Order: sequence, then C-alpha cells, then structure tokens
Amino acid sequence: MNEPESEPEQKQHLFDNPRNVSLVIRGLYIICILLFLLDFILHRHVTREWEGFTGFYALFGFIAYVTIVLTAKQLRKILKRKEDYYDVDE
Repeated sequence: MNEPESEPEQKQHLFDNPRNVSLVIRGLYIICILLFLLDFILHRHVTREWEGFTGFYALFGFIAYVTIVLTAKQLRKILKRKEDYYDVDE
C-alpha cells in the first residue's frame, strides 16, 4: 500500500544550533580579552599622547559605533518613506 510521504528533513545550518552560537560569542569574548591584555604587553608607536592610553582603541571603536548608530537613527527620520510609497495610483 501507499504510505504517506514524510516531510523532507530541513537542512541544518551552522547557527541553527544554539550551542554553536554560544561558542562563537564566547570565542569573540576571549579574543577581545586577549587583545585588551596585549595592550599592556606590546609597545605601540603612537604619534599623539592620548593614543598611548591603555584601551584607547577599544574605547574609540565603541564611541565611533555608538555615534554611527545614533546618527543613523536620526538620518532615518529624514530619509524614511511612507509605507504606501510604491502604491501611489497615477
């Protein structure tokens, strides 16, 4: 007799498993900590005095990221189109 076909199994992607996502996040944390610790060990050839502060580039990157996000939120108010922008009848 004919048996009902079962649904084909969906392909599992790398980040469908929460354990893999957790491993990637932990890995990024470890890399950030190691890079911060290397800031104490490695000598940087800086051209400005304030570049030599420990963690300067981490702080600078964070401030730049926040600035970009806040600027984009304000820019969205200017560039945003109405929801029915493409539905205009001629």
